[in-house]
Amino acid sequence: MYKIKINSNFSAAHFLRGYQGKCENLHGHNWKVEVVVVSKVLGTSGMVMDFSELKKATSAILEELDHKHLNELPYFADINPSSENIACHIFNKLKEGLKGKDCKLEEISVWETDASCASYKE
Repeated sequence: MYKIKINSNFSAAHFLRGYQGKCENLHGHNWKVEVVVVSKVLGTSGMVMDFSELKKATSAILEELDHKHLNELPYFADINPSSENIACHIFNKLKEGLKGKDCKLEEISVWETDASCASYKE
């Protein structure tokens, strides 16, 4: 199995509903996002997929989150914009964007600090 990874980032504010602690208050993060794509075979170019193509698809999704109050976005109207739910959201949108490719989106990890991250995979 071949695996490629890219890292990207976005900045956004959020708060966690129903949470008791500091994170119940509006605050922001400089989120780091790690994208992992896998394939059993390499394409004719000898790659799982072109890094620039994966970066472009990821950037389009992160642009929708960048410098936003995540709680105000439709996707997070009924669910908390936790790192776990953000990772799932990015995964589902990117998976749709990679349909028809000879590779599979394996995992999205979302880092809210250098020491804390949450990951989502199917």
